Amino acid sequence: MAALEHLPDVTKLSDRVIRVLGQNPGKFTLQGTNVYLLGTSNPYILVDAGEGKDEFIPTLTSAFTSVASPTNAGLPDVSDVIISHWHHDHVGGLPSVLALLQRLWSTRNPSAPFPAPRLHKFPLKTTSEASSSFNRLPEILSSLPKELYTPSPSGSILHDLHDSQVFQTVSKDTTLRVLYTPGHTHDSICLHIPEERVLYTADTVLGQGTAVFENLALYLTSLNNMLKYEDFVSLLPSHGPVVKEGKDTIATYIKHRLEREAQVLSLLSTRSPPPDANGAGVQWTTLGIVKDLYASYPENLWIPAMRGILLHLDKLEGEGKVKKIGVEGQDLQDAQWVVVSRSPSL
Repeated sequence: MAALEHLPDVTKLSDRVIRVLGQNPGKFTLQGTNVYLLGTSNPYILVDAGEGKDEFIPTLTSAFTSVASPTNAGLPDVSDVIISHWHHDHVGGLPSVLALLQRLWSTRNPSAPFPAPRLHKFPLKTTSEASSSFNRLPEILSSLPKELYTPSPSGSILHDLHDSQVFQTVSKDTTLRVLYTPGHTHDSICLHIPEERVLYTADTVLGQGTAVFENLALYLTSLNNMLKYEDFVSLLPSHGPVVKEGKDTIATYIKHRLEREAQVLSLLSTRSPPPDANGAGVQWTTLGIVKDLYASYPENLWIPAMRGILLHLDKLEGEGKVKKIGVEGQDLQDAQWVVVSRSPSL
């Protein structure tokens, strides 16, 4: 049985937290998706299932084999799988991970039926994300053999998570409290582990760089709600290393977003845009705002930056501070914006 410290991409962060790297490095995933085993012995609680890369299964197998206890051979490796949100790099591995859990059990207990884990996720409800062509979770779930999961009391594949829900490992030594944190996606959650004084942040706060989000107003509310949790020091992100200065990092995320918002409002409130080709006065357009605020950046970054600026403008419009004008169906980069209220957003 190999020691964890000799396994590549498997890290024992504490007696209760083992991090397994999902073997899917990339531009948006950094080193890859972090999958966590929580608990001191099997059955563990597994957080996320990775993207589904073939290379991940041997890595996860090594992690389970290294922490296996002969005295717990009659218990499953995992009792519950908690899914942080619907993005594919967190759910794509569900079929292969569940099949692995079944194989590990059958190797130890060939004549006993597989005690399949429960799958938990916050309901997505009716949003554009639920119907997005990028959301492959419904397809993945429908393909799962029934013997690989334990359905909810209503017969659903997923057990719905809810805010403040509490989980505890079978050994009663590890507690998880669900914190609903929409913004990155509408179904994003964090997990507070009080025994470790850590907050698992999924993609809401990353180990390096800044996170993307679908709704800025919700995102800022979630960040502020995370700060209200007193009993945590570090953050366990889904991408990147452990964040040791957890509260300072969350506060920096908030400050950065509010500073960018203040820049947008100041631009709209105090300066006129450059005249058009005919020398006539015009209103600020989305692309015009981006060109001004990102003037020192390469032009090939302006279009990607426009997504973030649009989210800021959508938030300000929802608060009644700016108004979008122009013809319906107009390209968003050409949409014009005017200030309704000049008070800064705090």
